[in-house]
Amino acid sequence: MSWQAYVDNNLVGAGFASACLIGHDGGQWATSAGFSLQGTEGKGIAALFAKDGAAFATGIHVAGKKYMAIKSDTRSAYGKLGAGGVVCVKTSTGIIVAVYDDKLQPGAAANIAEKLADYLIENNC
Repeated sequence: MSWQAYVDNNLVGAGFASACLIGHDGGQWATSAGFSLQGTEGKGIAALFAKDGAAFATGIHVAGKKYMAIKSDTRSAYGKLGAGGVVCVKTSTGIIVAVYDDKLQPGAAANIAEKLADYLIENNC
């Protein structure tokens, strides 16, 4: 399956408003329609996984918005903004960045992204 198919089918198709997959260097691999990380946001997201708690100091910057960090460790970073939020999960080779709105509950959003990350890790992706 292509990276784009994971974004379209497993993230946006599962209820996320927008999503992308990026490399550990912050470079974008695949993105949903009309969604894009700006400037150095990809590198900033990648840096969040260097140590536990990194996102609490800076927040999580995605597509020109700053999300307040509510979880931050070397595998996952979750952020909240209004009724929506963002879930970022590191895999073996990349990072899932998935933005949800009020149509998807935070717990469900985290579950979807974490399960996709588990699948990708199990398949060395």
